[in-house]
Amino acid sequence: MSANDLQARVQATIDRMVWNGAEVGLQVAVVRHGRLVVDAVAGRRDAARRLPVRPDTLFFAASTAKGVASTVAHVLVERGVLADDLRIADVWPEFAVHGKQDATLRQVLLHTVGVPAPPYGTTVEQLCDWDHMCAALARSRPWWEPGTRFGYHALTFGFLLGETVRRASGRPLRCWLREAVTTPLGIEDDVHFGVPDAQLGRVAHQHAPAGPPPERPDAGSPADRAIPPGIRPDADFANRRDVLTADIVATGTMTARGAARVYAALLGDPTNGAAGGAAGSAAGGGGGLVSPARLAAMAALTHDGQDEVMGMPTTWAYGFSPFRPGGVASRPGSVLGMVGSNGSAAYADLDTGVAVAVMRNQSGLDLSAAAEVDRLVADAFRNSAAA
Repeated sequence: MSANDLQARVQATIDRMVWNGAEVGLQVAVVRHGRLVVDAVAGRRDAARRLPVRPDTLFFAASTAKGVASTVAHVLVERGVLADDLRIADVWPEFAVHGKQDATLRQVLLHTVGVPAPPYGTTVEQLCDWDHMCAALARSRPWWEPGTRFGYHALTFGFLLGETVRRASGRPLRCWLREAVTTPLGIEDDVHFGVPDAQLGRVAHQHAPAGPPPERPDAGSPADRAIPPGIRPDADFANRRDVLTADIVATGTMTARGAARVYAALLGDPTNGAAGGAAGSAAGGGGGLVSPARLAAMAALTHDGQDEVMGMPTTWAYGFSPFRPGGVASRPGSVLGMVGSNGSAAYADLDTGVAVAVMRNQSGLDLSAAAEVDRLVADAFRNSAAA
């Protein structure tokens, strides 16, 4: 299948999904070996469903942003700003209580640090208050001895990672995102932890899905405690100005092109973005954001078993999920990415040199669009090896 054929098939697929009412607005980008081979949009971006989605429309991406945050952390390790086994308490002394004194940056990225839940009564206003959240997590008791169990840190991940970065470097993670990743790639207006006020008009309105509300976790269950009712990322949450502009880090706002470019840069594409070569040189990756050895370590499986928080079997890599939304079979250690609770997704396939991102503005964990795109991309490059 040629690049033109793939563009046409993706466009037809997302047009159909919007036409039949399954989706409101969609944005898809696929980058292969530094070349944008799919740049497709469909549907509407505003609350009244009148304005068309554009390639530069920003989408609330929920936890898809965690992959971007993990990317920043790995770039900083390669630069020597951080270390994989940096003890959090060495730079954030308040964290060293209740048995958390030996918790490390690695454990944060692996979701094994044991602090998966904010205080149960946390409000959205408090979630948007960085200092409040970091103080609450620093004095919290871990659910398990750090490093001994896996449990998805849905909302706390960003504060744990971001405050460690801030304490170690003196600068917020959002600043490193711009300096070390997005500006060298020429996508500084396309990927955000905290949307600048001047760019809020580009953000797509998130629509609540039709039909009955999604099933909620049992009250008092680990999943319920980890994502308390007052701060669950539904459409109303995603449309709040304070949420969109806050430095939450576990969630973010981006374009599909921006997300795909970040993952393409991880693959080491020297032609990626406006200044991909410069980014690669700075990171020592020969044209990519990280070295080949670091990339392999990022994609290597670190957990295959029970998630102590979400109560289900899961697999995990070094700061990323190896999950492909289309159920495409892949070699272990060849895929790294992340999906969001609103059905957005972004990932890189090391074997085919492909980076994919799908953004949507119908809230809810419906991965149908991402799954169809994933299968089309896999079919297009099934017999292709990364150059």
